[in-house]
Amino acid sequence: MLRYRLIYLGLALIAMLFGLASRSNLVNLPEFLSLYSGDVLWALMVYWLLRTTYPQASILKSATFALCFCFAIEFSQLYHAPWIDALRATRLGGLVLGFGFLLSDLICYFLGVLLGCIIETVFRYQRQKSLRAQV
Repeated sequence: MLRYRLIYLGLALIAMLFGLASRSNLVNLPEFLSLYSGDVLWALMVYWLLRTTYPQASILKSATFALCFCFAIEFSQLYHAPWIDALRATRLGGLVLGFGFLLSDLICYFLGVLLGCIIETVFRYQRQKSLRAQV
């Protein structure tokens, strides 16, 4: 179980680094990717972090929780009070909580979680296939 946790954590870190790079001036992405890749990668990171925390959970359950978390953060952006806007004004708060509600972000979150599910399903299938070949 520890092995899987480390793999999931590594995948979360990779998603985080790519997401941060997509929002920086270090990488010159096409406008479409620049607008949406960060949100897709943020949701993918959330998915991998949930898998790190609960590796025994089903892919569907992890995907559901990750999507609910991402959607909750997005809908929280409809709420504006001085204390939460002050949190959003910090670099970390802005990265985690976002700034304003966008319907396109919900689509990106869905795609990011779906990408995590696909990646994990493909790797599980390949692993089972190689285990069957060994027998």
